[in-house]
Formats: sequence, C-alpha cells, structure tokens
Amino acid sequence: MAESDFRGKIADLLSHAGITIDGSDPHDIRVHDSRLYGRLIAGGSLALAEAYMDGWWDCPRLDEFFARVLRARLDEQVRSRTWFWAALKARLFNRQTIRRAAGMARRHYDLGNDLYRRMLDRRMIYTCGYWNGARDLDEAQERKLEMVCRKLGLEPGMKVLDIGCGWGGAACFAAERYGVKVVGITISRRQADLARETCAGLPVEIRQQDYREVTGNYDRIFSLGMFEHVGPRNHQTFMGVVRRCLAPDGLFLLHTIGGNRSVRQTEAFMDRYIFPGSVLPSARDIAGAGEGLFVLEDWHNFGTHYDPTLMQWYRNFANAWNELKDRYDERFRRMWTYYLLSCAGSFRARKNQVWQLVLSPAGVMGGYRAPRVVSERSLAGGA
Repeated sequence: MAESDFRGKIADLLSHAGITIDGSDPHDIRVHDSRLYGRLIAGGSLALAEAYMDGWWDCPRLDEFFARVLRARLDEQVRSRTWFWAALKARLFNRQTIRRAAGMARRHYDLGNDLYRRMLDRRMIYTCGYWNGARDLDEAQERKLEMVCRKLGLEPGMKVLDIGCGWGGAACFAAERYGVKVVGITISRRQADLARETCAGLPVEIRQQDYREVTGNYDRIFSLGMFEHVGPRNHQTFMGVVRRCLAPDGLFLLHTIGGNRSVRQTEAFMDRYIFPGSVLPSARDIAGAGEGLFVLEDWHNFGTHYDPTLMQWYRNFANAWNELKDRYDERFRRMWTYYLLSCAGSFRARKNQVWQLVLSPAGVMGGYRAPRVVSERSLAGGA
C-alpha cells in the first residue's frame, strides 16, 4: 500500500473524532514525518505513542485529542499485531507475582523522588484529588484524605493499615489529624525511604513489603491507588489478605481507578513505559473478588475529578522541566507528557473511572452512612 493510502486511512479514521491532520484546531495533529501513517497502521496505539516520543507528530492539546479519540471509540478500531499475544500471555501467566511486582515498582515509583516532588501536591499524594470546593491541588488532595478518614470513622488510638502507602502522605495525615497509629507498606525502596523521613515523629511505621506478606490485626484498612497493580489473577488473594487482617467490626476503604469493561491486560503504551503489569479492574472484578468476604457498604464514583488532577500534574511537570532536564532526557519529557495528557483525556471521555468502596466483614449494624461533603472546619482539624 502506498504512503498516500496509509495517510488516507488515518485521516478518515480521525475524521470520525473531528480531528484533522495538519488542521488549525488545538486538538488537530501536526505531522512532522510522513512515515507516521504506515507506522500507525502496523503498530496501533503503541506506535502512536512511540512516534510521539520520537517527535514524529505533535498536538497543541494532546488531552483534548485523546478525549475526542476515546469518545469516538477509535481505540477499539486499531490494534497492534502483538495485541493477541499480549492478551493470551496475560491469561496464561501471573504477571504480578511478588518478584515481578517488585521489579515493576522500580520501573515507575523508583524513577526519582525529585520528579514526583515537583509534579505532585505538597503531601505527594499520587492519586485522584477531590475537587468539590477545592481551589488548588493541595486542597483537592486534603479534601480527598479527609473524606477517606471520615468514611473509615477513624478515632484516636485505632490501628490502621495503609496498603500501598506511597511517600507516606496519607499515613501522616491520618496520624496527625485523627490520632491513629498507622502501618504503611510499599514495595518501592525510594518511596519507603522518603516516607520514613516524612512521617518521623508520628506514630507511623513504614515497611518495604508486599501486601501478600502482611500480618497482624487492624481496626481500619485503606488502599489508595494500589489495586490497579494487583492484577486479575490476584484480586481474590488481595481481598483475602485484607479480610484476614481486618478486625471483625472494622472497615476497609478501597480507592482505585476502574475500567468500564473487564480486561486482562492494559493498553500497550502504559504497559511498556509507565505501569508495567498493571490492569484496571472492572466493577465485576472487584465485586467478584470480595464475594463471600465483605459486605459492600458504599460505592462512590468521582472519576471526573481525575481530569483536573492530571492536568495540574502536567502543568507542575512542565513548569519544573528546567529543573529536571539534567536528569531526564527529551524523550522522557515527551513520554511523560503523553502519559499525563492521554490519561486526562481518558477520564474526560469517561472511559476510566475513580471508585472508592467501603467494605465491612459482616455489615455495619444499623447501616452505614458515607460522607460526601468535607467541611472547612474538618480540614482545619475540627470535629
């Protein structure tokens, strides 16, 4: 097939999303290398990402480009030749064993604390903020953490487990504001080292540990943005660990990105470059994994809040690039830009969701009421 034929096929496909090649709208793409079209036909979404990383094309509003592409479901029409084999491999093998999980963490979370310190809020919370009433990213993350603590009904003296504690921001918040004792676990060495510094002087213990190795008994357990790394073959194992460690009258809060469909492998670019081995759970995946172990008390979707969170992460990253460029090269800058803005577009298109679930071992006597509004007084430390 001639290059012009490849171009025609891509142009026709993009037209269904209102996108023009070399057009004048911010969501239109600017092509710098005519080999792009054949590369896309052969390689699908991974080729699109890698061509962007190579500088073969640009777009003034990459976030809006992806929102339009995903709303038009163009991603379902173009798949790479390796998609079948990736799907088969995901079904046959457990890619999220303890050994493999540690290696995957090094690929992303051990990139460098300097990067995340500049990109995230002051507490370094690497999950979706809660923007109701928030004026900036710091407030959005504080409101999310306050909502988590209130949903769990934290009280002074409680023993709390944070599965996937990141850099310790949520554990510190719970200990500072609610007087609880927290054990936080992460498989990232760099996260664990910084979390210990961040939480120094507080009743917080940070362990570099896989969730499958956790023992003990806790009044409350939460996990923010870690379940995406568990993998479908391990969902029931994860829920079993939580149930084993949770007090009979305890509560468990699960915060996770969710997908609208059940899948067994993630999108190729994300799998290769950003979150190796991660798989977004569906509602069916989560419900099935908890069946027979928990009573589902509350299911809260605020996926639209991830769009402004990601856009602010991107602005922080872009504004800090002069401070980062000596450590990270230009191809990394384009890769990270693609990651953040493509994800923003996916939440804008409602392809992905953010869920917070509250679960109890045997049901809350008299019923459970979940807070959705965070008051200014509670953020200031009041009751």
